[in-house]
Order: sequence, then structure tokens, then C-alpha cells
Amino acid sequence: MANTDYSVPASAVHAVLREKGVNAVTTVPDFIQFALHDRLKNDPDMTYLECSAENQALTTAMGMYVGGLEPIVMMQNQGLLNCLNSLRSVGIDGSIPLVLFVGAFGREFSNLGQPLTDSRRVMVNRTQPVVEALGLPFYNLETPGDLPKVAEAFDTARATKRAAVVHFGYFPAWN
Repeated sequence: MANTDYSVPASAVHAVLREKGVNAVTTVPDFIQFALHDRLKNDPDMTYLECSAENQALTTAMGMYVGGLEPIVMMQNQGLLNCLNSLRSVGIDGSIPLVLFVGAFGREFSNLGQPLTDSRRVMVNRTQPVVEALGLPFYNLETPGDLPKVAEAFDTARATKRAAVVHFGYFPAWN
């Protein structure tokens, strides 16, 4: 498979977000999801807020949710590991059904199509086990065939009133 076979189109992810009623984004912008950031920040129906840290992105999204919006939180894997206590308090103890989009910063091309835990990079190979240790669902998005996992993450988060993580294993495609 060529690397382009691993890109989920940003427009397709955006369409699922609209279908699920997402109307707000809090983010610490990440390099991996750049194409999706570009689409969302230019959507006139989307409140897009760049935060200075992942903890702030999570707690701001919680406030948006309590205020009646349907936010997502976007960050990279390093940021996710940075904000575990906020994730626990908001997405588990607080019962806020946030969906986090997490980019796999540092993933090797040779690891595409392989288990994330086989990566040589600590931030890549530890993300899924840490999320699962918290008891949160983890959805790895790596190919266009994985797109249904985005809707599943929203359905699961809303049904369980807990956070869910959608992990972008490769850059979303520009389109």
C-alpha cells in the first residue's frame, strides 16, 4: 500500500462531524490533523477555538458541552498524555461524552498497517494502552475503510457518557 492509501479524507471526517451534530472544536493544533483543522476553522457553522494547552482544551470543551454545544477536542498524542488527569476528571468522573481526535505525531511510515504498539516511538506505542487502561474506547483511524469508527466513537461516548478517543494514525487527506 502506498502512504496515500492510509489517508482518510478530511472532507469525509467533516461530513461525519456534521451528521453527528458537532458544532464546536477546542484544540491545541497539531501537525497530523492539519487538513481537518483547515476545514473546521473555515466552516461558518463551527465554533473553532485554539487553546494554549490540552488541559484548557478539555475543560473548555466541557464548558461548551454544559452550555449546549456539541464539541470535539483535537490534539496530538503527546498532548493527550500531558492531560490525563483532566481527561479523567472531565471524560470519566464528570460523565461528559467528549470525543477526542488525537494525531499520531512521530509515527514511522514503516509502522503503517501495523499495530501501534509495535512503533519504536514511545508516544505512538503507549497511546492506545494508556487510553484503554483508563477504560475509554479507542478507535484507530488509518484507512478510508475506518471512517465508520468516527460515528461509532460518538455513539459510544453519548451512550456511555464517557470520553472516547479517535486516533488518526496518519494525516487526513486534503480535499
